[in-house]
Amino acid sequence: MKYFYRLTVFFGFLVIVFLIVTYSRGYRVNLQKKTVTSTGILAISSFPKAAKVYLNGKLKGVTDLNLNLEPGEYLVEVKKEGYTSWQKKIKLKGELVITLDALLFSLNPSFSPLTNLGVKKAFPLDQTDKVLLYLEKNDPEKDGFYILDLEKKPISFFEPLKLILKKSLLPSEEVNLEEIYFDFSPDFKEAILNLKEKSYLLSLDQENQNLFDVSTSKQMLLDAWQKEKEKNTQKILETFKKDLAKIATDSFHIISFSPDKTKILYQAKKSFTLPLIIKPPLPSTNSTKEQRTLKKDFFYVYDKKEDKNYEIGNWKLEIGNFIMWYPDSKHLVFNEKGKISIFDYDGENKQVVYSGPYEKDFFLVSSRGNLILLINFNPENNPQPDIYEVEIK
Repeated sequence: MKYFYRLTVFFGFLVIVFLIVTYSRGYRVNLQKKTVTSTGILAISSFPKAAKVYLNGKLKGVTDLNLNLEPGEYLVEVKKEGYTSWQKKIKLKGELVITLDALLFSLNPSFSPLTNLGVKKAFPLDQTDKVLLYLEKNDPEKDGFYILDLEKKPISFFEPLKLILKKSLLPSEEVNLEEIYFDFSPDFKEAILNLKEKSYLLSLDQENQNLFDVSTSKQMLLDAWQKEKEKNTQKILETFKKDLAKIATDSFHIISFSPDKTKILYQAKKSFTLPLIIKPPLPSTNSTKEQRTLKKDFFYVYDKKEDKNYEIGNWKLEIGNFIMWYPDSKHLVFNEKGKISIFDYDGENKQVVYSGPYEKDFFLVSSRGNLILLINFNPENNPQPDIYEVEIK
């Protein structure tokens, strides 16, 4: 009797452990069907918090939210009053967890002026929190090129607006801003100012007291910078799987890496099929349909963590200043046709976040996740725009 009692306790313990493990793996008793079925877990978070979550049109709660669901396809919608809405179709499998992080943007963004004296021209320093500005107020001591540090929120002509080059040093009194352009070093510490037929090397860390003419050696300098950029690119690609690194080198025109260096925004150099890099494919990954049959000149995002590749467009435009990464590495910002949109890195959930007035040839995203735009709210009385930070979150 004693041994029977111990055996009963032992088997009872095994049954409890089995039930706990089974429950933790997502199995639930379906009383209607009188069966035990596996379920998946859908974990939904959002910014801002307390957004409503709808599943196939039915309200299920507010974020952050975990739902145990039967395997199948679901339409997930996240909504909050005063913000853009977010939705995604998912395919949930039993015993697996899908995590969704919805980023919503304010329908009524606020504006903070970063300059107040008028900006004739602005040049973004990509992937930095700095802008190169040209200011002109008929003051020989102040007119010229400045570096604007976005982290410090200036509202005057003085620091943190840092003078780089006075206009009075330029060879011509008339500066044709339509002809001026810059080439930047990979670390954005130097730039080549291209003015008519002359080119000058500038330091972006301090005021340039004299012009350094590099017209005859410009191409050599550009070649050296290009080699440095390629070297930096290869260092990042070394963190990817070896097979992908070789494919990217041979077949990708890399536009940029995401800030966390886990994704590549690129244009396909040729049409080809991107092979599987991670075998077998990882379970519980992004359920958005990927595209591994690539078309020449189309744009894609490759995610190295999940070995997923997504088509995001076929634009007949110069890519340089109309698309860039959002600081969270999960979204892209797109400047097109007088409006600015943000969409998920897999090409879904395109949301217009700004469609007001701004100078269309300049836009930037700060490390805080806000838009940096040239805007003139009063063109009848103010001939020049100013730099504004547009808080969209």
